[in-house]
Amino acid sequence: MIDLGSREPAKIEQPEEAEPEQRRGGVFRRLRESLSKSRQALQEEISASVFEKIDDETWELLEEALILADVGAPTTAAVVERLEHEVDSGAVPADGPAIRDRLIEMLAEVASTARAKIDLSQEPAVLMMVGVNGTGKTTTIGKIAWHLSKEFGLSVVMGAGDTYRAAAAEQLAAWAERAGAELVRGQDGADPGAVAYDAISAAVARKADVVIIDTAGRLHTQDNLMEELAKVRRVIAKLIPEAPHETLISIDSTTGQNGLRQAKVFSEAVQVDGVVLTKLDGTAKGGIALAIASELGIPVKLIGVGEKLEDLRPFDPAEYAAALLAE
Repeated sequence: MIDLGSREPAKIEQPEEAEPEQRRGGVFRRLRESLSKSRQALQEEISASVFEKIDDETWELLEEALILADVGAPTTAAVVERLEHEVDSGAVPADGPAIRDRLIEMLAEVASTARAKIDLSQEPAVLMMVGVNGTGKTTTIGKIAWHLSKEFGLSVVMGAGDTYRAAAAEQLAAWAERAGAELVRGQDGADPGAVAYDAISAAVARKADVVIIDTAGRLHTQDNLMEELAKVRRVIAKLIPEAPHETLISIDSTTGQNGLRQAKVFSEAVQVDGVVLTKLDGTAKGGIALAIASELGIPVKLIGVGEKLEDLRPFDPAEYAAALLAE
């Protein structure tokens, strides 16, 4: 069962599950498979021979490999410098397996930056999803709604705030039917703030547990659209002062450092609480999760590693680092 927040799942009928260790092993195996492109790219650079002789070239090759995986130059420099110091001081044995294991630990620490669950403690809990077109934002909303409804037994209202792309509302309508959620939508081109207002009003009136507001897939280079996004947030806050309780940004991991720039610009326009990193199964740039956590201090909360419902899952820093680097 996916862990999407601080509420306990409702006492609803669940299919019999595998033993915890067996289930965990299966999840890790699928994560390894999803990160196979990133891991292959890294291991082509970090071959076993790299650590046979520990010298300046070793650390240069390691830096190059991590940067190619889009871990980011600042994060890479800090990690490699720390690892080199620990090896030189004798804190980490100067042999390949020990260095690799310590590197995995360090990357897990970086990925754990500001880690927190999605906040579902309020009633209704208001989630707002932002991000550019093509990042899997609308699909992610649908999958979150399904998990909240079917696994947690929560009532969900979805607000189709992307009023400029007709397909977005139709896509949400299909997900709402699948999830058993209510959809609030406006006319094409309607004011997104008005749709958000109506969705939250409906949720309050019906005593719904969660409201998820979609927003237009804005180009982060367009200041007027970013201002409109900030306006939607202000409209939400007028209805519920502390809302939205979670603002999540969907980032397409295949875009690498461009995804990092998107997260930075969006976080300047609205308070971004977490990242949903999508399409990790199709990229050799899986290190972007580390760059976002380290350079922006924004935790990756969910990852998408495929098209299936179970392919949206909580981000586990330790499992991620191990799947990225373990032989």
